Formats: sequence, structure tokens, C-alpha cells
Amino acid sequence: MDARTQVRVDGTLCRSSLGDVAAAGGGRWAAGGGRWAAGTLGRPASTAQLALLPFSPAISLLQLISEAIRVIPDFPKAMLQPGIAFQDVTTILLDPAAFKHTIEMLVERYRSMEVDVVAGFEARGLIFGAPLAIALGCAFVPLRKPGKLPGATISAEYTTEYSVDQIQMHEGAVQEGQRVVLVDDLIATGGTLRAGIELIQKANGQVLEAACIIELPELRGREKLGGLPLHVLVTKQDCL
Repeated sequence: MDARTQVRVDGTLCRSSLGDVAAAGGGRWAAGGGRWAAGTLGRPASTAQLALLPFSPAISLLQLISEAIRVIPDFPKAMLQPGIAFQDVTTILLDPAAFKHTIEMLVERYRSMEVDVVAGFEARGLIFGAPLAIALGCAFVPLRKPGKLPGATISAEYTTEYSVDQIQMHEGAVQEGQRVVLVDDLIATGGTLRAGIELIQKANGQVLEAACIIELPELRGREKLGGLPLHVLVTKQDCL
């Protein structure tokens, strides 16, 4: 499997690879090498450059975000199923324009929904959830793995494509009746988000929606959410 995946952006199914932006002059990835091109960090491709990409004409800010995501084959090594194309969103953080647009799109989604709490999952959900909460003017609650929170906690167990684990939050972090949005970087099997829903329900909060940067629909994670609305920026196919 190479680094190419199917990417659905704004309803358009298209091919995407990490080398495409660099080849078009975007300067974010060194073509074929999977490395950052020297001296080009944080310089997004211009509209004219993006128009040269093979999946034109459906060029949008979401495609800019999608192209900022690095794909790492066969990670983590401990997985029983080889061939997974790991979607590494940390490279969005190296592109200020992509990071900014990611947060702005989430803010636009939830600006009018009267959100009381944004709850972000360890680890990458914390990165995207905290600035969203600041922009919305609401509380931020970290959902963390066991042993990371110093106070009394409540827990929920979940199963991912990798392992069985727990997620925790502080007692009293979410109050009865508060309206909560869950944020994570990616939904795969849906186990982590399902555990987050259970945590908020234990606190008698109301989960409005879950938000993820990426969805891997082949793993059918939506089916574990019990009908909870799921907002996704980028859907990637053929990652297995």
C-alpha cells in the first residue's frame, strides 16, 4: 500500500497523496520522500497552485487540511493487522494555515449551538478541543487515560482497533444538564467516542455531537455512537 487514499471532501470523492501538493508547488511535502521540505514549513499552497492538483476542480479549504495530514504505513507496529495507513494529524500543526482553518471550521459549526463544554480526548483531541472551547467561550474538559488526572475521576472502558483501555474525567467537570461537544482527531472503530458518551451521561450531561477531523468509514465507527450526530471534516477511504 502506498500513501494514497481516497479522500471525500465537501461531498466530492477524489484521490489524494502527500506528494501532490509538493509537486504542485505547495512546498509542504518533499515529493516521494515523506519529509518536510526545508524552509517551507507553514507556507500553504496558493489557490493557483492547488488548482493544478489532479483532483481539481473541487478545491477547498478542507482539501488544504486533508493534504496537511501525513500518512504513516503500518503504525503502530503492535497492531495485529498490517497494512494500516495511519493518519497523522500532527502535521496539520506544522502548517499554520491548515491548523487555523481546522479550528475555524469547527467554531463555525458550533457557534450557534449553545455549547457549555467541549470535551477533548487524549491525546490529539486535546489539541483541537482546547482552542475550540476558547473560541466558543465555554469550558474545556480533558478526557484522559488512567493515572493522568490528579483528582477523583469517573471512568468508561473502550475497545479500539489497537487495544482495550479506559478513559477518565474529573468528577464534577461536567455538571447536570450541560451541553457537551466531544472532540477527537479521528474516528475509526468508534470505541473511544462511545466511552466519551458514557462518561458524559454518567455526569448527567447532554452530548450534542461528536466532532472529528478524520473518519475512516470502513471501520464503521458511526454505528457505535447510538445515533449521536457526528461532524467530520475529512473522510478517508482505502486506509486498510
